[in-house]
Amino acid sequence: MKTKNLLPLMLLSLALIMAACVPMSPEGLTTGQQTAIAGTVTAVIRQQTETLQPSPTTTTTAETTHTPTTPPEATATATPTKAPPSTDVIGPITYPEGVNPLTGLQVADPTLLNRRPVIMKVSNHQIDYQPHWGLSSADIVFDYYIGWGGHRFAALYYGQDSSKIGPVRSVRRVDGQLGSLYQAVIGSTGGDKDNVLPFLDAYIPGRYFLDKYLCPGVCDDGRGYVYSVFGDSAALSNYFNYLGYANNDPDLSGMAFSETAPAGGEAGASVWVIWTNYAQAHWIYNPDTGKYHNWTIDESTYFVYKPLVDQNTGEQLTFSNVIVLKAPYTEVRDTLHSIDLVGNSTGYEATIFRDGRAYEVFWKTPQSDKPIQFVDAQGNPFHLKPGNSWITIFGLTSPTVVDGDNWSITFNMP
Repeated sequence: MKTKNLLPLMLLSLALIMAACVPMSPEGLTTGQQTAIAGTVTAVIRQQTETLQPSPTTTTTAETTHTPTTPPEATATATPTKAPPSTDVIGPITYPEGVNPLTGLQVADPTLLNRRPVIMKVSNHQIDYQPHWGLSSADIVFDYYIGWGGHRFAALYYGQDSSKIGPVRSVRRVDGQLGSLYQAVIGSTGGDKDNVLPFLDAYIPGRYFLDKYLCPGVCDDGRGYVYSVFGDSAALSNYFNYLGYANNDPDLSGMAFSETAPAGGEAGASVWVIWTNYAQAHWIYNPDTGKYHNWTIDESTYFVYKPLVDQNTGEQLTFSNVIVLKAPYTEVRDTLHSIDLVGNSTGYEATIFRDGRAYEVFWKTPQSDKPIQFVDAQGNPFHLKPGNSWITIFGLTSPTVVDGDNWSITFNMP
């Protein structure tokens, strides 16, 4: 017979007794209440997660640079001759057993699909001084404008987890809509209680965390400054399950996938995503890997680009689909914006890059609790490449310039 340490059971019992004495609605939890509960919950969760999820080792990679006029070739590994891609279509309504509806891939652990996705808010500022962890493990990374020339990531984890994600930062209004569309829970380090949190409450009441004391869910690594907080997607999922927000059968249908690229499109092996002169990314398609590799500008050395590296793996970020969609932005003030994603039933423009081709399509959100859908000009589901997707959210008037297979899209509002 297996035995367990009695301390976790005693702590859990104490939490249940406290809950019985003080009526508690998860939808009305304040930050203080979340922290109080977190102290008890994580004492139980930590013993399980620490043994199952060892901390990854940070790897330092050699610096590589390039300029906009002479892009380098993305690093590739020689591979044997590949079989022709399958013409089978996965989704957008039903998916084979154990296939992730957000990537079209079979997952290693199908039980992970019996939960809500987890969104972690990840800062993006000066890659030399504030590198990233865990982005390569995300099914989807959303990238959007936050003001003063900056942009932020919302990394979504469903088919796999990461035990170190970050640096974790605060929520924005649009996160409530992302959480609603993907039925997700969100980890962050705070948010404007007057101008942001009411928007989250309208879409995902109770399903967001705003502190840094849920170790290991969202936790300061001990340095105690703005870029020292990191998340653990599995631990955060356990936390919200404990609070009563579990969803064992989320319907996340809506996205379609096929290994075979759709007919048509234009050459699109190079994609410049330009927020400002000092905030840009260059995605370069590599036919050997079948993915787009990310090169990001370093704010400290203007117009010098470096590989955006996941510190968990020491490898450059690569994505199967790079998507730039255009959505209505409303600027409330310099660092406060509303971005309308929910309720788009007619369709707005999007450009999808896959397999070195560019496709001008449309995106829609006919339901507030279903993922963003992509359709062609005839309204048929667009087939994404199976794998991870990077979705950049630009304003409706953002211009596009095409020169051969080189695309350049520049952010503009509204």
